[in-house]
Amino acid sequence: MKYHHIGFSRTDLGREPVKIALLSGEPERSHYIAQNYLQDVKLLSEYRGLHSYLGYLANGIPILAATSGIGAPSLSIVVNELISVGIEKIIRVGTCGSIQPHVLVGNIVISQAALCRQGAANEIAPLEYPASADPFITVALVEAARDLTINYHLGVTASVDTFYEGQERIASSANPHLLRKLKGITEEYRNLGVLNYEMEAGTLFKMGGVYNFAAGCVCGVVAQRTVGEDIILENKHLAVETAIKVALRAAVTIFTD
Repeated sequence: MKYHHIGFSRTDLGREPVKIALLSGEPERSHYIAQNYLQDVKLLSEYRGLHSYLGYLANGIPILAATSGIGAPSLSIVVNELISVGIEKIIRVGTCGSIQPHVLVGNIVISQAALCRQGAANEIAPLEYPASADPFITVALVEAARDLTINYHLGVTASVDTFYEGQERIASSANPHLLRKLKGITEEYRNLGVLNYEMEAGTLFKMGGVYNFAAGCVCGVVAQRTVGEDIILENKHLAVETAIKVALRAAVTIFTD
């Protein structure tokens, strides 16, 4: 059976079980991973812009480069169907905005847990259910960053549902008015030691706990929110490339352990 949203079935993955997926918000990132890092690549689906590719790492490990779309509702659908076709480990490869001055654009953030402010997650598990990454994937990501001598930060991520209001963007938003509960939220999170904003990890982590799969997240930093609201486009490719390399190296470790 082909699953409605991801557009492929377990049988489309071939005889060899595929256990690991790298999940990106952008279809362009999934395509980039497949074309630049995988061998014998097969396009599985482009339905709804949720591009998915089956390929192999240099040592023959089968892996999916899949697309979640933007935000937790889209991710929750894709992840549900990926688990249904046999995926057991998912690493989100994303982008994020730093809210700490020492977490610089071009660095990566490895999320060990998420402050989860996401409606989709609340329909999967209660608000108080922990949104924590799989410890073994997290350690593999940290070791990969160290082996590659990449500047990384390990800590708590704020996963929110909206890019503008939810991340306290005013100057760059069409809506200059924030709800009272969101005014000053970035400083509040900074004081709690939260490293960054992004939009998917919290729901992914809660799904990992409920669905019984291993989830991890590595994001390239593309905005420095202690300075301004904008994404630094000239640094985006480098940040993403770094996150991809860390995720792929960790995938090899996870598969062989």
